[in-house]
Amino acid sequence: MIPRYSRPEMANIFEQENKFRIWLEVETLALEKMADMAIVPQSAAEALRQKGDFDVDRINEIEAEVKHDVIAFLTSVAEFVGEDSRYVHQGMTSSDVIDTSFAVMLTQAADLIIENLDKVLAALKKRAEEHQDTLCIGRSHGIHGEPTTFGLKLAGHYAAFKRARRRMVRAKEEVSTITISGAVGTYATADPAIEEHVADKLGLKAETVATQVIPRDRHAMFFATIGVIASSIENLAVEIRHLQRTEVREAEEYFDPKQKGSSAMPHKRNPIGSENLTGQARIIRSAVIPAMENVALWHERDISHSAVERTILPDACISCDYALNRLANLVENLLVYPDRMKHNLDMTGGLVFSQRTMLALTQAGILREDAYRIVQRNAMKVWEDRSGGKGELTLRDAIENDPQVTEKLDKEALDAIFDYSAYTKHVPAILERALND
Repeated sequence: MIPRYSRPEMANIFEQENKFRIWLEVETLALEKMADMAIVPQSAAEALRQKGDFDVDRINEIEAEVKHDVIAFLTSVAEFVGEDSRYVHQGMTSSDVIDTSFAVMLTQAADLIIENLDKVLAALKKRAEEHQDTLCIGRSHGIHGEPTTFGLKLAGHYAAFKRARRRMVRAKEEVSTITISGAVGTYATADPAIEEHVADKLGLKAETVATQVIPRDRHAMFFATIGVIASSIENLAVEIRHLQRTEVREAEEYFDPKQKGSSAMPHKRNPIGSENLTGQARIIRSAVIPAMENVALWHERDISHSAVERTILPDACISCDYALNRLANLVENLLVYPDRMKHNLDMTGGLVFSQRTMLALTQAGILREDAYRIVQRNAMKVWEDRSGGKGELTLRDAIENDPQVTEKLDKEALDAIFDYSAYTKHVPAILERALND
């Protein structure tokens, strides 16, 4: 991933230095257990622990010649350790090192993603509580539907990211497995006790049945999970983008005093953060199908998955880390305009009360189809009157002049219908359920 969209803590997980450091720790832990089991001399394990090191440039130089990264790594380590290096990697295969280290990196990445999800959740909870009673219009198909509150909107996104966090915890558990089982996974040259020791020291667990690799359905689950997280990020980003449109202007991204929105138009304040998040979501989700296609390998192993993972692992995780952090900041600093929300709520002249009017008529004894027809007839008068932007007719005006309505509903009944509090009375309970589960 390019530096522009990389945060150091996540990016460093996938640097060669960290990868080879994990490889060295895996080899050292395995050798120490072999020494305890008298498979190799104790001095060999001590030498690797004390002198074991590597040179990244040297590894790359050797790999360019031998075309094998693990052999290149082991050769570089041997140059630091000396004669005792002949015991390193004994009974192991390349995948034992690569897949075990892969699990370490995935769990490190998962921990950061979970931490970032917590930041998003904290920001959403704070703003949802702040705007619990802030009335705004709820839309379906982009068209005004019925009133809601901005806090309830945000609580819905909070609930989605809460689910995302639970899924990420499960995904971390799914990929927290290692294998040190030797060629084709039979433990013929690597006692299972070695694997158990390494797993315990790394805080992971042994794979149930490894072939020569850890089954890739585990990794597919991981990438599918961050793919869903990406979609939740985009869902909220698209909401903000729409709310910032000039015609809506109910909320907008914070605009720094020194910020510039357009090279050509000085007045512009664009939703660049949420647009960027939409793009990041596409990058993250692009890893999902390749991860799923990696599940089908030939027999006990091939390396068709390898090149894919070298690309999607860093790119998807770095993008997810960046996107979640940017989203948390965006929500925390989001500018919200309650007066504009109320203006937009009123702009259709009370059409938002059409369902309540229809239901009141059915309660007063009119068949539902007839009640629908009566209310729609009056609503269309208001719709057409206000379509040019200059009309002043309201739904209440229209129905108060309709004998079919007034013979069934008096002023007191109409006052009860045209009451915004009817739409907000359950909001506190919904927020309590969403934010405190």
